[in-house]
Amino acid sequence: MVETFTTRITPYGLDRNVFLYLPDDWQTAGKRYPVVYMFDGHNLFFDSTATYGTCWGLKDYLDAHPEAIVVAPECNHEGNQRLEEYCPYDSNWFDGIHGTGKAYLDWLVQELKPWIDERYPTLPDRSHTALGGSSMGGLMSLYGVALYSTVFSKAACLSPSVRLCMESLTDDLRRTRLAPDTRVYLSWGELEARDQHQLAEYTDNALTVTRLLTAQGAAVYPYFQMDGRHCEADWRRQLDRCFRFLFGWQ
Repeated sequence: MVETFTTRITPYGLDRNVFLYLPDDWQTAGKRYPVVYMFDGHNLFFDSTATYGTCWGLKDYLDAHPEAIVVAPECNHEGNQRLEEYCPYDSNWFDGIHGTGKAYLDWLVQELKPWIDERYPTLPDRSHTALGGSSMGGLMSLYGVALYSTVFSKAACLSPSVRLCMESLTDDLRRTRLAPDTRVYLSWGELEARDQHQLAEYTDNALTVTRLLTAQGAAVYPYFQMDGRHCEADWRRQLDRCFRFLFGWQ
């Protein structure tokens, strides 16, 4: 089942809708669940709420694999606010981005996660806590699993927008110290690039990130999606591959 509720993102002083996936029998199953904190919650479960009319189909997938809780705040839809919230660094892209992603993740870790753990049957430890998202949400998931390694052990980073801040990101990846058993799913699509030069850049960025993470002992699944576009329909096709790698689901 998918419920929604409103929360307050205190560093921004804004109320935000949150999509919450729970296994249908969560109240009677007598078990606790891993939790995946995801970005762009409106794009995950229902076509009716998705920005471009097609969602990830995550409800259908999780209904068939009722092994996790997903907590997914909606993004800020005003102007460039999504870019600002979902970027951990300042960037010259899009006429300049003042990235506040660290403040967002601090809120998620210090306020949202404790609230969820108090109210739902979660497995709150690091080994059962993950991040996930695509595009800017993929960037935040990558940054979060690396810089908040004591909180998150897993990240689904689908088409992460690392090119907006590659230098700053790689500097942080070199400096950070990953906790043991970190797992990162990292994908990029063939048709996301406008030409072969840009595709080579995307591939080089993905492999650079992979090398930096594996050098610290992380298990990384770099996945190049043939014919893959930058869209929910193609991210949907990766769900089983991604979740099986991160959680070892059969």
